[in-house]
Amino acid sequence: MRIALGVEYDGNSFCGWQTQAAGCAVQDRLEAALAQIAGSPVATICAGRTDAGVHALAQVVHFDCTAERPESAWVRGVNALLPPAIAITWAQPVADTFSARFSATARHYRYVLLNHPVRPAADHGRVGWFHAPLDLERMRAAAVCLLGEHDFSAFRSAECQAKSPVRTLTQLELNRRGPYVTIDLCANGFLHHMVRNVVGSLIYVGSGRQEAAWMCELLDGRDRKRAAPTFDAAGLYLTGVDYDAAWNLPQRERVEFPRLAC
Repeated sequence: MRIALGVEYDGNSFCGWQTQAAGCAVQDRLEAALAQIAGSPVATICAGRTDAGVHALAQVVHFDCTAERPESAWVRGVNALLPPAIAITWAQPVADTFSARFSATARHYRYVLLNHPVRPAADHGRVGWFHAPLDLERMRAAAVCLLGEHDFSAFRSAECQAKSPVRTLTQLELNRRGPYVTIDLCANGFLHHMVRNVVGSLIYVGSGRQEAAWMCELLDGRDRKRAAPTFDAAGLYLTGVDYDAAWNLPQRERVEFPRLAC
């Protein structure tokens, strides 16, 4: 039997999604809790592997299990065994052909940035921070360059293991609410550190360090060394994963701004 799960977690408490020898990853803690309910070891596959410090509001995971359990056991039972920073939000049996990773058609991320002279305290670890004023119109003009199918090598980390740097970015939207700036991205897939590298380069444009056209030059040049440094992980959230309706998974709820920053 194959089970799909919705998973939410605070990335500050873990060394990323992917299992580590030290047992400090979200995957390590989740598989240990699932194994107690299943009565045997469980291996999970996720829709998108997040880095240390990156949060998830709507991660999707699947695993195979021979034990028959009510769906409530995979939610309330597993949650009782998980640390407070991880929670199962839903569970559903799926066909054996379903893959949380390969059946996904798109991933959604949001970066929440505090644009204020003073660093955050209550929101520490939940938002990124940039002290100088940002011009969102300049950032929006730069963002247009990235929409569509491109080789995103300029925004790919040296450790990225993806076979191809080509991705299709269908959304890159910036909005401001008080001192907070949100950057929403959607693509068929993301490269390692791609979102954080894009955010860092947009901030270079918004702060006046670079012109909007520089973003197009970066993209065309495919040289990671010319782009801005990788920005802080704290403000990054995996907010949703899209699947074909035929899988009949729970619909992804739109994550409203107050959920992520007051």
